[in-house]
Order: sequence, then structure tokens, then C-alpha cells
Amino acid sequence: MRFLPREEKFFQYFIDQAQLISEAATILAETCRSGGKNAAEAADRVSLIEQKGDEIIHAVFKKLNQTFITPIDPEDIHSLSSHLDDVLDYLEDAAHYIVVYKINPIPTAIVEIANRIEGCGAALVKAFEALNENKPLIDLCIEINRLEGEVDEIERRAVAELFDTETNPILVMKLREIYDVMEQTTDACEDVADLLQNIVVKNG
Repeated sequence: MRFLPREEKFFQYFIDQAQLISEAATILAETCRSGGKNAAEAADRVSLIEQKGDEIIHAVFKKLNQTFITPIDPEDIHSLSSHLDDVLDYLEDAAHYIVVYKINPIPTAIVEIANRIEGCGAALVKAFEALNENKPLIDLCIEINRLEGEVDEIERRAVAELFDTETNPILVMKLREIYDVMEQTTDACEDVADLLQNIVVKNG
């Protein structure tokens, strides 16, 4: 019998955040795969999703302040939610940079990175569903780490090629910034995956 409440709502908040990330990542990837078609509309859709993410993180922090016993350490709840919010912020930046910088055509490297961000989003949803159901999630974290590593390689190759072949310095600057924010997106996904693995070890 439980004499003190153990609030499990946090796990659903994490799933909700991860689902928003997956939705935004798919919108970005589809836009990139289409060559930038409806990029402005896609950026607006991602911004609306990011606003929903802000509402969830505010709910998490409010619930955290009201809950005496949490399912995992309060610091871990705070860190997980904050890192998930970072992913959404970077996704929003990437979507808007493509519009503001009028990137046309969309370079192959951006499409490749966007596809892997989409993969990270799907893996995050599955990982938090596994956390909620107390199922193994390490393989999903490893998959996110693998995708992040691939993005690093693609980004390094693309930047090297950019400096070797592109003669327009303004375009170099624009693309370099987009590559950077997209890499930061997968870095943030990896941060979430690493934190999840630490939580599993800590609570195992």
C-alpha cells in the first residue's frame, strides 16, 4: 500500500515531448526531401509544435514543484525535459533558417542529415515509451548515438566540400550555419539518450 503519492505523469510528459520532436523532425525531413517545397509553411508548423513543447515543459516544472515523491530523481526529470526542449528549439531554428536564407536547391547533405534527425525523433518516442513500460531501451539509445555519429561525418564532409567548391562566401556562411544547427539537433538527441542510459543504470 502506498502512503505517499508517486507521480507517474512525468513519463507521459516525456512521451508527449518526444512525439512533438518526431512530428517536427518529419515535417523538416519531408520539406528537405521535397527540395524545400512549402518550406515557409513547414517552418510555421514547426513553430506551433515548439510552442506546444514549451507548454509541456512548463507543466513538467510545475508538477515537479508540487510532487513529493517522483518516479526518478527530480534532477533527472528536469534534465530530461530541458534536453528534449533543446531538441525542439534546434529543430525550429533549422526549419526557419532554410526559409530565411532562401536555400534553393536543398543540398543533398541537408537532406541526409534531416533524414537522420527524423530517425532520432522516432527512436526517442520508442525509448520513452519503453521507459514508461519499464522495458529495455538501451538499443534505442545506441541507435540515436549511431545516427548522431553519422550526422557528424556528413556535416564534416559537407563543410569541407563547401569550402573547396563554393565561391559565394555568403552562401557558405548560410549553409555552414544550417549544418551547425542541424548537428546541434542530433547532439541534443544524443544528450537525451545518454541521460536515459544513466537513469536506467542508476535505477536498475
